[in-house]
Amino acid sequence: MQPLAAQPQETVIRMYAPRAAIYQRDVKGRYATLRWLCVWLTQLSFYGVPWLRWHGRQAVLFDLAERKFYLFGLVLWPQDFIFLAALLIICAMGLFLVTAVAGRVWCGYACPQTVYSEMFGWLERRIEGPRSTRMRRDRQPLGVATIARKLVKHGAWLLLAGWTGISFVGYFTPIDALLAGLASFTPGPWQTFWVLFYTLATYGNAGWLREQVCKYMCPYARFQSAMFDRDSLIVSYDARRGEPRGALGKAANTGDCIDCSLCVQVCPVGIDIRAGLQYECIGCAACADACNGVMDKVARPRGLVRYATERGLAEGWSARRMAARVLRPRVLIYSAVLTALTLALGLSLAWRTPLKLDVVRDRGAMGRLVGDGLVENVYRLQIMNTAEHAHAFGLSVQGLAGATVDGGGELLVAGASARTVAVRVRAPRASGAPGSHPIRLQLMARDDASVQVSERAVFFIPH
Repeated sequence: MQPLAAQPQETVIRMYAPRAAIYQRDVKGRYATLRWLCVWLTQLSFYGVPWLRWHGRQAVLFDLAERKFYLFGLVLWPQDFIFLAALLIICAMGLFLVTAVAGRVWCGYACPQTVYSEMFGWLERRIEGPRSTRMRRDRQPLGVATIARKLVKHGAWLLLAGWTGISFVGYFTPIDALLAGLASFTPGPWQTFWVLFYTLATYGNAGWLREQVCKYMCPYARFQSAMFDRDSLIVSYDARRGEPRGALGKAANTGDCIDCSLCVQVCPVGIDIRAGLQYECIGCAACADACNGVMDKVARPRGLVRYATERGLAEGWSARRMAARVLRPRVLIYSAVLTALTLALGLSLAWRTPLKLDVVRDRGAMGRLVGDGLVENVYRLQIMNTAEHAHAFGLSVQGLAGATVDGGGELLVAGASARTVAVRVRAPRASGAPGSHPIRLQLMARDDASVQVSERAVFFIPH
């Protein structure tokens, strides 16, 4: 009897690792101070800008219902989408430049996920206690005191997330009207949806998911390696100084690393920087602060963990020599493109005429004969005054001999508003052969000749 062949063993490949709880330790240092400075600057701007007033209205408002976008003294319309596209390109190019110079430093200091995780973590530490206390309580059976603390923590998280959601929606609908609607439980359907959605997204991402967003949801972590090279400054462990590791005073011929693991305990994504460059690292330098504190205590030089380049560490370069490699071709190209795009956008906005004109000919009447041998064409004009104050406009016609405008003598349009009017253009029948003739309708402000615009149209002379 032949023995049965051995059955192949199945291999399980896990595409997603279950989340291991990270109990981040408090850390102090210059990078922690810089990180909190970014938190204050970004959040004072985010929460405060919707309350700024400009000429009696909200200074920054992307009014979707009215299809107007207010940026202080600038009023943009959907037709100005090119400016938004240019701004997004500039932001992307700026991100490429920052990444080429200093890796994921944006993620570590100014990314909304990092900022709100810092804020939620601060609330957690103040309510539930430091790292060791939280770990001890979570290992014990739930008691009344523990449950009460967690309820208070989640309540504080929800309050912060709720105000964040209200502030976010306040950029797209007047915030005073939004708050009045929320107070009377009639904010509007889409406002209610987005306030709740952004509240829950902030609560879930910053309170529960945290590093999972950076590891699995954010695409930036996946393609960042294409944007930096061996001369990019990244948070690095100097293995030549630190290895071999050993407890202080327990072994001879050990490196500067005393294997205290504080660099792991303060890491918001739970990695060990001593294992080398990892895509999960967000470049926050919390590990550098922790390690510098330990080096001070054991009387050894700072910088065992620091911002350095791969090439610099491999070749033992000084900090000055690493910094000199910042101005390399990749960085110079990014800087040149970013400067050119920013300059082009600024000049376009500065030279932009605060007036738009759309002309639509009435196709129901191709052209009709009226008295005194005149031909009349009817047009519908949509006039958009993007200036802050009202203008009275005069309309004229060019391109056809003897053509005049009836109904366009004095067109008053309020500031930051649009008006649709019907005008009649008349011309002698003898001014051209039967058929279509190109003309231009010119609109000019009576009080400011620089505010003018012209638009092409077609004048039809019947047989």
